[in-house]
Amino acid sequence: MEKSDIHPIKEQLIKQTEKESFLGHKGAVFWLYGLSGSGKSTLAIEMERRLHKQGYLSVVLDGDNLRSSLNKDLGFSDEDRKENVRRVSEVAKLLCENGLIVFVSLITPLKEFRDNARSIIGSENFKEIYIKASFETCLKRDVKGLYAKANQGLINSFTGKGSNFEEPQNPDLTIKSENNLLEDSAGELFQFVSSIIFKQQ
Repeated sequence: MEKSDIHPIKEQLIKQTEKESFLGHKGAVFWLYGLSGSGKSTLAIEMERRLHKQGYLSVVLDGDNLRSSLNKDLGFSDEDRKENVRRVSEVAKLLCENGLIVFVSLITPLKEFRDNARSIIGSENFKEIYIKASFETCLKRDVKGLYAKANQGLINSFTGKGSNFEEPQNPDLTIKSENNLLEDSAGELFQFVSSIIFKQQ
């Protein structure tokens, strides 16, 4: 079987805008990225809970969850990280095209990876949100014990130590999680999310 034998049916499916009208909000992908321990997953979980309380369905695509399932065959080289982002982007795009609100929680260390995600999902549906916390702050938190392992040389290619993290130049939103209380960061993010998904279609 050749690629020419593949015939996508996308154009025959119900349009994203029609599904959005049915659901009562716009579909969008909110891509939360930053160092391990910066608060990405915590904020994604909080967004899901807040939307659920208001009667809206959202989906969280968390890096650790996906690396234990869909992407369990991938390592942490730049090539594997790139493929990790590509797969997650394709899943997020599919969900968004069905009108869903999607929160991605993924370190996404390089600008190239973030640009690839935006390219796959489409700029009109993709919102880049940098959860900013310094390596030193994340080291002190070390909620998963990963920084301690990295300092002992037990983890190779750890982001921020042995593996580069490129600071973004122009994200759609920056949440300075190291200086804010969780409630403040969550409030700032929820206000931004609401301005996107509930804006007049």
